[in-house]
Amino acid sequence: MEQGIDVRPVDDTSRAAAIALTVHPDQAAFVGRVADSLADVAVCPGSEALALLEDGRVVGYVRIDRTASALGDHPLADGAVALRSFLIDAAHQGRGLGTRALEAIARYVSRRHPDRGRIVLSVNVRNGGAVRAYLRAGYRDSGALYHGGPAGPQHVLWLPLPFPDPAETS
Repeated sequence: MEQGIDVRPVDDTSRAAAIALTVHPDQAAFVGRVADSLADVAVCPGSEALALLEDGRVVGYVRIDRTASALGDHPLADGAVALRSFLIDAAHQGRGLGTRALEAIARYVSRRHPDRGRIVLSVNVRNGGAVRAYLRAGYRDSGALYHGGPAGPQHVLWLPLPFPDPAETS
């Protein structure tokens, strides 16, 4: 039986473990360092740093932003939560944790931000493994590219939340 993934705010008990997370060298250009993300969260209103735990152990990290302002005027940004800096530690990759974590994140965001109708993200076109993981987790490709990333063009993907804003379904 697969273990569930718990999504918890990064706090004093999980901070060091989150900072210690690493990715494979070929993924580093796409993810950035957790320590940098945590510093950014500290000064960005509406941002949350989240630890991803399996059996009580931090195996991943994600940052969510209450708004998807980084995508500018992209139509999917309105009413969305942005998913950023998602990673599963290199030592724990290849076991399906990414897909399970993305599903757990969607449930967390749905509970935490019930007024938001979707999660949006951008993922580098050269990061094929991440693109496949997002698509396996139910994300949809918008067909648009975002050109504001430091590592080149990025696909814009989105996921309708399991419990969307009732105003969006009427």
